[in-house]
Amino acid sequence: MNTLIHRLRERLVLPLPGHDAFMEISGYNRPDTDHARAQEPPPRESAVLVLLYPIAGILHTVLMLRPTYAGVHSAQVSFPGGKHEPQDPSLESTALREFIEETGARVDRVDILGTLSPVYIPPSRMLVTPYVAFAEHIGPWVPDPVEVARLIEVPLSELVREDILKRKEQFVHTMGCHVEIPYFDLAGEVVWGATALMIAELRVLLGTAMDPELGH
Repeated sequence: MNTLIHRLRERLVLPLPGHDAFMEISGYNRPDTDHARAQEPPPRESAVLVLLYPIAGILHTVLMLRPTYAGVHSAQVSFPGGKHEPQDPSLESTALREFIEETGARVDRVDILGTLSPVYIPPSRMLVTPYVAFAEHIGPWVPDPVEVARLIEVPLSELVREDILKRKEQFVHTMGCHVEIPYFDLAGEVVWGATALMIAELRVLLGTAMDPELGH
């Protein structure tokens, strides 16, 4: 486990794979970071936390299913996170604050390993920076019922399986119609859009860092 975390930290400082490969199979594009930041008004900065932590020696990460509400991200799966607030000294602080607020978990020490490529989300005009981190101990979960319908704990060994990548028809707000999209089937939930882009990139990075130690 420690070797994997070390290798992932090293890989995150190298050039990132980005989203082109997953976007190609998605059938639609979204503005890249430079184009998003050039918009007027500029997008709202936000951050999510991709936290890796052990359960019985097996590395996991956690996602959240959002409740059903009148909004573009209703009932979607995402990593815990949210928009940058004026009191946040950095986007890293935003990711940590939002993680604690949404999951209710108190973490003794969070080791930030690096960031994935930012993702622009057109419907909410959010530019999201995903922070990848490791914690030796976490919990208990006390999710905010307003923000979280349920938490989804996923072993990394499940996250990198080839058979979780599937396709289905989904309404895409930016296109205004139903299209066939690629998604990840995690715990029976459809994980698509921006979160799928993050997971696709993370899967590539894990593939270069993994060895049989992943489950130990």
